[in-house]
Amino acid sequence: MQFSSIKGFKDILPSEALTWQRLQEEARRIFRYSGFQEMMPPLLEMTELFSRSIGEETDIVSKEMYTFTDSKGRSMSLRPEATASLVRAYIQHRLYEQNPIQKLFTIGPMFRHERPQKGRFRQFHQIDAEIFGDPGPRSDLEIIVLGMSLIEAVGLTGLSLQINSLGCPKCRSGFRNELRGYLLGRKEELCADCRRRAETNPLRVFDCKVETCKTVVSGAPSILDFIDKDCRIHFQALQEDLQVLGVSFTVNHMLVRGLDYYNRTTFEIQTNRLGAQNAVLGGGRYDGLSKQLGGPDHPAIGFALGMERLVALLEEQAQPETHSPDIFIVGLGALAEKKVLQWVYELRRQGIWVEMDYSSKGLKAQMKRADRMGASRVLIVGEDEIGSGKAVLRNMNTKTQDEVSLENLLQNLRKVIV
Repeated sequence: MQFSSIKGFKDILPSEALTWQRLQEEARRIFRYSGFQEMMPPLLEMTELFSRSIGEETDIVSKEMYTFTDSKGRSMSLRPEATASLVRAYIQHRLYEQNPIQKLFTIGPMFRHERPQKGRFRQFHQIDAEIFGDPGPRSDLEIIVLGMSLIEAVGLTGLSLQINSLGCPKCRSGFRNELRGYLLGRKEELCADCRRRAETNPLRVFDCKVETCKTVVSGAPSILDFIDKDCRIHFQALQEDLQVLGVSFTVNHMLVRGLDYYNRTTFEIQTNRLGAQNAVLGGGRYDGLSKQLGGPDHPAIGFALGMERLVALLEEQAQPETHSPDIFIVGLGALAEKKVLQWVYELRRQGIWVEMDYSSKGLKAQMKRADRMGASRVLIVGEDEIGSGKAVLRNMNTKTQDEVSLENLLQNLRKVIV
């Protein structure tokens, strides 16, 4: 029987992993310079954590989570997103006592049982960044600029920033009632999912990609007509700060976040190169979530970046990066092979990528393997070379070769390679 991966679960092959590594390295570099610290929450949580934070009536909780009952009868779920887990850890470990402003990020897989499509999988990976403890627009600004800086750092261009305000729970309730009435009045034009959403979670209709639903919501009431004075001042201050930094943006009153915990600022960085699923990064403010999960009433804002989508765009935009050994060392004969073993592991400890053959093959076979691996140089050492104290160093790109002294060989090779 031959096995294959489960639908919606993707192998990240060695040729692709380099792009993934570069993205994660850039994220960690940029986060470090902005004072963010990495956290690694577990993949598995109590189901109630997500139902209480994300909302029972969201599609994620009602249809998309991988949930099971353990041997003790407890309901467990693979995490469908990272924010709830980070907030749980923030509360459980009382991180707010260490510093009133906490900047945290995490990188890792999430799980949702939804229909796979381009750039979207059932196991997918996100980069999440969160700021806890500040209620003002300056932390909104910082998290938005952080997300844009990351995407720009990996070389992606042609992006747009969309922002909106969802108001606070007090002023949003009036909007939800108005929106629900509008949607129910055009219920027959909505898809089956949105007919249900119109009753239970009308803001989710804005996220639907069905063309008829998009046409209906294009004429829906605007949340910006319902936000109160404080929310309006907050949103205006954010726009002014973005203008000070020269960051272009569009106010999009149709931009919402479908999860129940969001309030006030919401934003997306979008591209037109992924079809209907055009958001590369999205986030917003969730000031009441910590209190809702049993912690202190601390404000917060964050974003999530979908790595699969960004990697797909990067691979379309440029040829995948490839790496090859700095040097391949050929050992011919028992004595030479023992010497090669010592040199290989010492050079690796010094940070040089060195390869060798695992068996006692002849020169032609080892040279063929070095060429297949793309080694830039090959050092050839046999009993004659050991006797003379000089080995042959071949440049595989120019096809030239020179003698190199075996005395202080490691230092000699470092001069050539570095």
